[in-house]
Amino acid sequence: MCAAEATASLLQVEENFSACLARMDALIFKPLLQSEPSDQKGKENFKLFLLLNDQFQALWNLTEENYRIVKQKCSTSESFCIQDIYIVWKGDLFLSLYIQYFVTFANYVVVHGFEHATKSKSEAWKHHKTVLKQFLTDFTTETSMSLALYTVLHKPIRDHVEQYILLLNKLNEVLQEGSEKDIVTSAVKEYVKLKSFISQVLDEACFTKTLWKSLGYKFTDMLCVPERRLLEDSKNLPISASTNRSDRILLFDDVLVLIQGNSFQSFDLKLVWVDETCREKSAPGPYGLRIITPEETFVLSAKDPQMKAVWQWKLNQAIRQALNGKRDFPLWGKTGEGTEPSSCRFFTYVFRLESKFKNASYEGEWHWGKPHGKGTLKWRDGRNHVGDFKEGLEHGFGICLVPRRSEDRYDCYKCHWYEGKMRGYGICEYGNDMVYKGYFKDDVRQGFGILENFSAEHPFKYTGQWENDKKNGYGVWEDKDRGERYIGTWLDDHRHGQGIVVTQSGVCYQRTFHADKMVGSGILLLEDDSVYEGNFTQDLTFVGKGKLSFANGFILEGTFTNKSGQGLQTQGILNTSNEQLDERITKAQLGLKEFPVEKRWKGIYDQFLEFIHSGCKEEMEESFTGFHIQTSKELRKSQEYLFCQRGTEDVSWKTEDILEELVQHHELGSLQSYLEKALKSSLHPLGKLLKALTIAFQATYSGIGANRHLLTMAQEEVKYYAKKIWEFYQGLLHLALEQKGQLPAKCVDGEVSDQKAYSVVLPLILPCFYPELFMLYMLYHEREDDLYCQGIVDLSLFPDIKLLEFLDVQKHLWPLKDLTLTTNQRRSLIKDKCFLSATECLQKLITTVDPREKLLILQKTYEEIESTVSRVVEKDYKLPMDDLLPLLMYVVSRAKIQHLGAEIHLIRDLMDPTNQGGLYDFLLTALESCYEHIQRMRLHQRENCHVTRTS
Repeated sequence: MCAAEATASLLQVEENFSACLARMDALIFKPLLQSEPSDQKGKENFKLFLLLNDQFQALWNLTEENYRIVKQKCSTSESFCIQDIYIVWKGDLFLSLYIQYFVTFANYVVVHGFEHATKSKSEAWKHHKTVLKQFLTDFTTETSMSLALYTVLHKPIRDHVEQYILLLNKLNEVLQEGSEKDIVTSAVKEYVKLKSFISQVLDEACFTKTLWKSLGYKFTDMLCVPERRLLEDSKNLPISASTNRSDRILLFDDVLVLIQGNSFQSFDLKLVWVDETCREKSAPGPYGLRIITPEETFVLSAKDPQMKAVWQWKLNQAIRQALNGKRDFPLWGKTGEGTEPSSCRFFTYVFRLESKFKNASYEGEWHWGKPHGKGTLKWRDGRNHVGDFKEGLEHGFGICLVPRRSEDRYDCYKCHWYEGKMRGYGICEYGNDMVYKGYFKDDVRQGFGILENFSAEHPFKYTGQWENDKKNGYGVWEDKDRGERYIGTWLDDHRHGQGIVVTQSGVCYQRTFHADKMVGSGILLLEDDSVYEGNFTQDLTFVGKGKLSFANGFILEGTFTNKSGQGLQTQGILNTSNEQLDERITKAQLGLKEFPVEKRWKGIYDQFLEFIHSGCKEEMEESFTGFHIQTSKELRKSQEYLFCQRGTEDVSWKTEDILEELVQHHELGSLQSYLEKALKSSLHPLGKLLKALTIAFQATYSGIGANRHLLTMAQEEVKYYAKKIWEFYQGLLHLALEQKGQLPAKCVDGEVSDQKAYSVVLPLILPCFYPELFMLYMLYHEREDDLYCQGIVDLSLFPDIKLLEFLDVQKHLWPLKDLTLTTNQRRSLIKDKCFLSATECLQKLITTVDPREKLLILQKTYEEIESTVSRVVEKDYKLPMDDLLPLLMYVVSRAKIQHLGAEIHLIRDLMDPTNQGGLYDFLLTALESCYEHIQRMRLHQRENCHVTRTS
């Protein structure tokens, strides 16, 4: 058969089929469509018949269109090709319409549509029996009308598909090997699939229809829907459920149903998993299949391996097709998609049974019957949880909204979760305008955290330790209404134990607290440098025995009372023998014994230590080290960084890369460069640790906390930070070496470790704490710096020559050549020209925060002085101490550094211990001597003035 013969044969086939469809339309569809049933069931079936008619009309129209096209080709074309055979080139369209018709036809069969139609039309259809004989050769008077309709509406169409296959097979036999033959071969396969599909669809429909007849109305009303198909029945293929929970098991194409007496349970196949490796000891037989659903797990047991295999295969096929949202084509053929459904799915489910998720709707990813991956939980009471799940529990980062009962507001938790409970770092925005940023454990605040109240009613901020959802341990409380800051220990949300209170006015006191109340005696440091030791009230009124030391050195010791309307009264002894107050009292340093530095901010260190002990797992990094994040927006971005695709610029800070790079830096210079980069990064664990410590430091010593009596506390705290950061660096290095299979170096002793911390880490972290720390140094040395500044003002009045002479600088060292004269200018009146390079060098002292760099500036200043002197004497000249001090004092007086005392003591306290006793130590001592000498000069001048006024 050639293409022309095939086309001619197709033309004849389509002409006959079109005529058949026309008779079906006129004699069957139109009469049935003329009257709509009045009963509810009949109306539902009538809608389905309308849809069947639509599919029939579309099929008829396509046949007519195909007939016209083929007829036109036959009448106009001299030669024919495969493109002229419409059922080949438009095969997808033909297949689609045939599939739609038979699916709708099967739906009508399932709901007993033909039975209902013939009952409602039984009288009207009696004379149509002769008409039906035209379509059925084996039709008899005993044949039921419903069966006749069923046969008439599918057999001609099904036979027509057979004719297509026959025609295409004949054409395929005569075609030569090539592209045309391949096209026809492929078309034949698709029509053969269609033939198989039609047969399977009709078989399933009849199988399902028989089931609905056998079940009672209760089950049929709830389970019977047109699209549902019965795939297997335990009555036909025996299988039983565990613990005798069902009499009958029905597998449909969308649900698995277990019938027990007059009740049943149905399980959506999209959320059913089949585990063939059933390990349950309670399974009644060896051939069991474990069925896993979101809330229940049970076992189906077969009598032999063959029955188990059939049920397993059918279950998996049904589940896979349900997940795909469509049946296979053909229904039970090989489609190449695999027989195993995916264990990971995305679906919505409402939990019904008693559990923490009862009545909650979950939409998201599933794995083996449990929420696993990204998902959203919603409860009826308004609670929401969006985030990560693992094996049925919240695990990973999540955002939880909890409605407040008495208000139309929500508490919003943006936190890390572990096995269903909050654990690790998170931010909670409460509905009462309070915000908590810190760590959680087992759903409560635990570890280091910050609670801040932004409401205008009572604004406050707490930074410190939490235990079991309450303030416990060391913490800082700032009362913004009272302008006070409490630094000390807490117990069950109350100030309890030793505490320091600093006020906005500069008053500072240390007391013992018990449940928020002050007990015992304390020390009160007033802003005028008066010091009171004894008992006093909350409003700082002296009561009972006490000692008041005045700024002028007088001491009043006795009993103090404060009666209403009579003011403060005392009975005691006033000692006026001391001329000035002891500096040990006026500059007393608080909190050193009461709050050992190693016990402050333990909550921060514990989290980082736990992170290292966990092996620095990347998925836990934000949970343990997330305190560098201070806003919800940053928290979201941080999670995107962790769990989404990262840019190339971020790759070097992935945990595995960090550990890999750590072992590459052995030399001191390379190590310092690496640590500097790490500490500046908000992505490196050490950078995150530094950020958390900076927040704690600022909460304590900035603003109200800038009080000179806290200087030593702050200074030792910064040193301890450096020590802990070095320890954590060592911990990371130890872990990196272990992972590479290398033996870590033996632990060095504590003294060497501290030296490394102060020399390597301290200069790198100091800029983060410098503003608050230097302010404390300025306040502590305020009196000395004021005296020094007055001395500088006095010395600045001297011209250069007079000042050199006044400071006893030897004349042969005077750089007179630097005194450039202008018209009418006398050499004796020139100022700020001698040792200018050294002066400008020393002025750079205030431009850096690093003690190392400050010492280098001091060394450079010394070298500039020595260079100038060498130029004056015209030879290399090494300055002895007797010559250096007057010259350095001259440079200091001309540099006019405002807070030189604070600078000197900061350098002294924080310099590298290895520099002690060396050149730097010598130069710093010389600078300190100059500073003290300028103070004494001014003090003597003040005393002389006082003597003169007295005389």
